[in-house]
Amino acid sequence: MRVLTDPVLTADHARAVRFAAPRTVDLIDVPTADVVPGSVRLRTLYSGLSAGTELTTYLDTNPYLHRRWDPDLRLFEDGAASSAYPVVGAGYEEVGEVVEVLPGPADADVTVRAGDVVWGIWGHRSDGVMPLAAAAGRVLPPGVDPMVGVFARVGAVALNAVVDADIHVGETVAIFGQGVIGLLTTALAALNGADVVAVDARADRLELSRRFGAAAVVDATSQSAAEVARGLTGGRGADVALEMSGDYRGLQEAIRTVGYNGRVVAAGFYQGAGDALRLGEEFHHNRVELVSSHISGPPPRYAPRWTRERLHRDFMRLVVDGRVDPRPLVSRVVPVDQVADAFAALADSTADLLQVVLDFRSAS
Repeated sequence: MRVLTDPVLTADHARAVRFAAPRTVDLIDVPTADVVPGSVRLRTLYSGLSAGTELTTYLDTNPYLHRRWDPDLRLFEDGAASSAYPVVGAGYEEVGEVVEVLPGPADADVTVRAGDVVWGIWGHRSDGVMPLAAAAGRVLPPGVDPMVGVFARVGAVALNAVVDADIHVGETVAIFGQGVIGLLTTALAALNGADVVAVDARADRLELSRRFGAAAVVDATSQSAAEVARGLTGGRGADVALEMSGDYRGLQEAIRTVGYNGRVVAAGFYQGAGDALRLGEEFHHNRVELVSSHISGPPPRYAPRWTRERLHRDFMRLVVDGRVDPRPLVSRVVPVDQVADAFAALADSTADLLQVVLDFRSAS
């Protein structure tokens, strides 16, 4: 048995982010994570803030806070909500340094060492625990910027949407929403051989879209993506559209943008009722296929070759190989004790932030 420890984490507490109430975030003491045989403990270096799922918790729009999710029936129902404030444990974009290794009986051939940098999901907290075998497959090679580790999950979401879209070389693909996940989707769709038309309302994001591989851009404030796509394709329309923003207006325009028998992949986290949708128009008359993409897993038709773990690892392989560089998406890196200000800024649409990252290296 080999145990390696760090005195910073041998105390009886760690630091974690808590959503105490809507728009109220603080940093609290929590018990340190327990290391069991067959696992490693990590000291968090960075943790990325989600402008999608986590922001819905911050803003109190997440359906889990208002309705009950029945995991057996897979239905949201009226009744006691599945989640309530305070919410502790949010966060799914972490990267940390291994500080303790406790092998189990089946780990003789698994090598993870103190000092290895590992990406994963353990929430916005100063320490985390991960199965040793899982950590072994998530070690960043020496010399790779640890910051890229925070993009593993959002990159997997983007890759899953591209897999769901079933893009073919030479197809025209419109991607609505050029936030963090949308820009990564643009890069991956371009790598997959698509002529990407990026759609957003912000000029600076559209400029980044070109850097990430877009062949054309559409300013949603002054142009119709549906008309632009038809102009680029001789009137045919886009073959596929991916809606990444979670805005129903974007989803409606994505439906308009694809041609007859086109495919729309909805990967955004939509909130409330979809009043902007007009399903009796292009959706009905053009026989549009609407696909829901969710990180719970890739399309079942690709099992068992494609798994959720493969989505994460393949995206990170593209990053390590230099085929996708997510670092230009980092807008701010802030000390973890400024987390309340970080979420307030992320929720402020005028701030126009992409990836905000918490720096845990000074947490104590």
